[in-house]
Amino acid sequence: MLTLCCLIFGYAFMRLAYQSTDNFPFTQEIVVIILGTLVTIIITALLLNKQTAVEVQKEQNIKFFELKTQTYLQLLDLLEEMSLVDFFTDKELIRLKFLTHKLSIVASAKVLEKYGNVLKTIETISKDNTFSDDTSILHKELANLSFNIREDILGLNNDLLLGYNSQKMKSIIASNTSRKTKKEIL
Repeated sequence: MLTLCCLIFGYAFMRLAYQSTDNFPFTQEIVVIILGTLVTIIITALLLNKQTAVEVQKEQNIKFFELKTQTYLQLLDLLEEMSLVDFFTDKELIRLKFLTHKLSIVASAKVLEKYGNVLKTIETISKDNTFSDDTSILHKELANLSFNIREDILGLNNDLLLGYNSQKMKSIIASNTSRKTKKEIL
């Protein structure tokens, strides 16, 4: 608002100065030079402000992208770690639950939904706390999850276009964290 007032006042002042120097052409040229300089300064300031805003947005997008890929890699590393051990404990299953909360910060709804399917599969096949004979089932679900992670990283998942609203997202997250560990079942 202050900038607008300054522009209006400045324009009125310069116009008055220009008209009052009708009899002195050299002075009139100086007023025109000052007007041109002021317009150039204003346009440059507006462009620099816009460029700064774009740079800040770009930095935020880069940080978010790094957080997203780091979280996805952490998930895949944990699942790999669980599949390589002969016997995993409820701690790993609890870590998967907590990873749901990290995923809810960065992941698209489609990824969260596929992650829920992975959790259901893990719950089903890990009765003996191993994935020994059931890795093909797990890898099938992980392939679906990985495909959706890839789409999310590339920016191909648009939750609103796919019909996911905030209520549906909350429900997906809640169902992913409500899975019971072996101790809770017993």
